[in-house]
This record gives sequence, C-alpha cells and structure tokens, in this order.
Amino acid sequence: MLTLLLWLILLFICWPLALLAIVLYPIVWLFLLPFRLIGLTVDFAFHFLRAVIMLPFRILGGHRVA
Repeated sequence: MLTLLLWLILLFICWPLALLAIVLYPIVWLFLLPFRLIGLTVDFAFHFLRAVIMLPFRILGGHRVA
C-alpha cells in the first residue's frame, strides 16, 4: 500500500519518471529473481547443515531447540 502511495506521489510530481518506473519494475524484478533463488538455496543449505550438526545433541536429550 505504501508503494502505491509513493508511486502516486511520484506520478503527481513527475509523471514521465513514474511511467518509466512502472515499465522498468518488471524488468528489474526478473533480473533480480536468480539472485533471490540463490539466496534461498544458500539459506536452506545452512539450515540443513545446522540441523545435521545439531541432530546428535537433540537425540541425546537436548530439550531446547533454538
């Protein structure tokens, strides 16, 4: 909602820049999508490694899980 409000303000102040932003937004989103996927993959890999390392402690009776 805040993004829409900011875009409307930009449209009122400088409509060519607002139209350029609305056209370039999907292109930038598509460009950044692989980087988001790489970030998710690395994040899941670290969570998996932490789970594997902490598994013996959980089995041996660690009651607290962070």
